[in-house]
Amino acid sequence: MQRVRATTPSSPSSRAFPEMQSGHPEPIPENEETKSVEKKPESFVRQWSSRLRLEPSEWDILIASTCLKLLLFPAYRSTDFEVHRNWLAVTHTLPISKWYYDTTSEWTLDYPPFFAYFEKLMSIPAYFIDPRIVDLNNLNYDAWSVVAYQRSTVILTELVLGAVLLRFVRGAVNPTTQRIISASLFLHPGFLIVDHIHFQYNGFMYGILLWSILMAREDNKLASGFLFAVLLNFKHIYMYLAPAYFIYLLRSFCLSPSGALLPTRFISLANAVIGVFLVSLGPFLLMGQLPQLLSRLFPFTRGLNHAYWAPNVWALVTAADRVLLKVVKRGALAMSVNDAGVASTSRGFVGDTVFAVLPNVKPIHTFIITIAFQTIYLVKLWRAPTYKSFVTALTLCGWTSFMFGWHVHEKAILLVLVPLSLMAADNHAYFRTFMIASVAGVFSLFPLLFTPAETLVKVVYSALWAVFAFAPLHSRVYEFPRSLPFVIIDSLEKLYLAGFPVLQLFVTLFPMLTSSQSSASPSPGANAEVQVEAVKSDKLEPGMSALEFLPLMLTSVYCAVGLVWAFLRLSVIYIRQQY
Repeated sequence: MQRVRATTPSSPSSRAFPEMQSGHPEPIPENEETKSVEKKPESFVRQWSSRLRLEPSEWDILIASTCLKLLLFPAYRSTDFEVHRNWLAVTHTLPISKWYYDTTSEWTLDYPPFFAYFEKLMSIPAYFIDPRIVDLNNLNYDAWSVVAYQRSTVILTELVLGAVLLRFVRGAVNPTTQRIISASLFLHPGFLIVDHIHFQYNGFMYGILLWSILMAREDNKLASGFLFAVLLNFKHIYMYLAPAYFIYLLRSFCLSPSGALLPTRFISLANAVIGVFLVSLGPFLLMGQLPQLLSRLFPFTRGLNHAYWAPNVWALVTAADRVLLKVVKRGALAMSVNDAGVASTSRGFVGDTVFAVLPNVKPIHTFIITIAFQTIYLVKLWRAPTYKSFVTALTLCGWTSFMFGWHVHEKAILLVLVPLSLMAADNHAYFRTFMIASVAGVFSLFPLLFTPAETLVKVVYSALWAVFAFAPLHSRVYEFPRSLPFVIIDSLEKLYLAGFPVLQLFVTLFPMLTSSQSSASPSPGANAEVQVEAVKSDKLEPGMSALEFLPLMLTSVYCAVGLVWAFLRLSVIYIRQQY
């Protein structure tokens, strides 16, 4: 295996993106014998296989993480587990012409065609393992065969993420630092919570995203655009990143430095992207089903907030509306009250969010704000179409959609945390932004797991991950604040981070206190489960107090404070940074 010689970057900003100094980084052989031999072109497969050979420490990470994931097979499963089992049945049982029309289950197919093809492929071995898995009418089937099979598919498909992260390490000028970042991504608590317990396939799809980013780093921009087009046809949430890809590929690949169009490159990129969409959408276009498919992908009837408010700007606005309502009711402020909004935002309902005091927010408002913020970053990217600028703009485009989007899910925070991790070791400013966003973002996922057994797993695992990820990176980039304002900001950020253990303590104890005051006196675990399931299903059990939603609301609002601050932090850093 070739080894990469680590070099010392000349400035802090070059640590995470050393290729910005010397162009595309190629591995440098260290022994003189290798230097004297003329290098022959390697095939694509041989190049990947040579770079994916695992070091002993990498084997340790893979084996330990896999064992943990296997132990989590009996853990809590969300409704997403039945969603994906049903999609296995839909794609296996029905012809393609009925995939996006079937309503046998309430969990209808609403992902793009490549994911449907992916489910079709996985349904084949599922049929041989247990035919009842792909029985369309066998709703809510949860035998051990389906649990083991679906959990295993998440582990196996996540190897795409692992392979790409290894390539990041092999191609880095500073492989030690990159190895820390890659390990932190492969072991990320977000993937453990959302994929391996809650149940989704984000690790697989973020592997494709990172593969696309890797191709951009290696100056293979045609492959980068092709892979992103493939990703869009797996899950359309990545369309929020599309503006950054469009500007970067157009400016750095399709145009010359003087701004002249390069027709050959433009046509090749356009053909690659169009070809991907034709393979994905072509069958449905020929069947005249494109409107039906789009109606499944983009249901605009949902409200501003998800059941559990995603920790973004709208969570703060919604909380502010509730506070203002209390103030108005006490007569301390003379403002009109919308009666429809009094109950709308207090329980986290999935339907329309109607404010009681503040003006209501409509989809067009969120769209305009999102586009306005993204335009700022895209103008910067157009002027500085470098790899480092691209990754930062990409992160901010995803972050803007999370901050201001319509009906944002809390799981979408991974759209921010994954690319942001690639910049964690750039300098101290990037690292502090990464740390604040990671702590707030991971904590905001905790309500997805509300049963007592998983509470211990998510808290302990996330704490250990933070220690092993933050400590070595912090030692590499730490800079003492150089002015009084920065000392104050540093202190306030540390104080904010110190508040998370206190918040976790409150979230843990609050259900116990409320259940002890209840006449039925249910167990703390049951109380927490009733609370979250009631929020998700838009129903409150008889006797449930409005305060039952308080732990979720405080979690959302507290995490939103950190994520909004980190968003503004990175925005300022990017705008002021010279590339």
